[in-house]
Amino acid sequence: MKKIIEQIFAESIEVKQKTLKKNLAAIISAAELIISALKSGHKLFFCGNGGSAADSQHIAAEFVGRFQKERKAWPAIALTTDSSALTALGNDYSFDIVFSRQLQALGQKGDVLIAISTSGNSKNVLEALRQAKAMGITVIGVTGGSGGQLAPLSDIAIIAASSKTARIQESHLVIFHSICELVENTLA
Repeated sequence: MKKIIEQIFAESIEVKQKTLKKNLAAIISAAELIISALKSGHKLFFCGNGGSAADSQHIAAEFVGRFQKERKAWPAIALTTDSSALTALGNDYSFDIVFSRQLQALGQKGDVLIAISTSGNSKNVLEALRQAKAMGITVIGVTGGSGGQLAPLSDIAIIAASSKTARIQESHLVIFHSICELVENTLA
């Protein structure tokens, strides 16, 4: 067991180091984009499935509540949380539009969508991206592996340097926390 745990930690550290090296400029650009949007009175939207849904909720809460500093609340919405909207849209239309339809209702030009998919190929996340583009909403795509379809369609793509879901999600968390800290340091 000890050896397995040590291997997991070593792999996680290595993936994070590679991810940082490949994405440093993109992470800074994402933070600058979010800072600009919030300064201009715009909102942040987050979407993803499974662990990426949990990340959406977690990071939206960091912006609405606080990350490390006491400050005013910032508008951030996880499109993963309204069970009535999710189930009605999934049932009446298709699960593929559960995020895009909410974005259509709540978003406006100048907002930012943080679209999270470990594979980069989640249909409902890609539909949200397409809706965002049609509305003038900038997209930060956060993914892993090859980046899938999400990376080339995003305005800013951040790609974790692994094809293992667990390592991708671990890297996503440090990426999001880095962005939160940069935004707070600038705006709080």
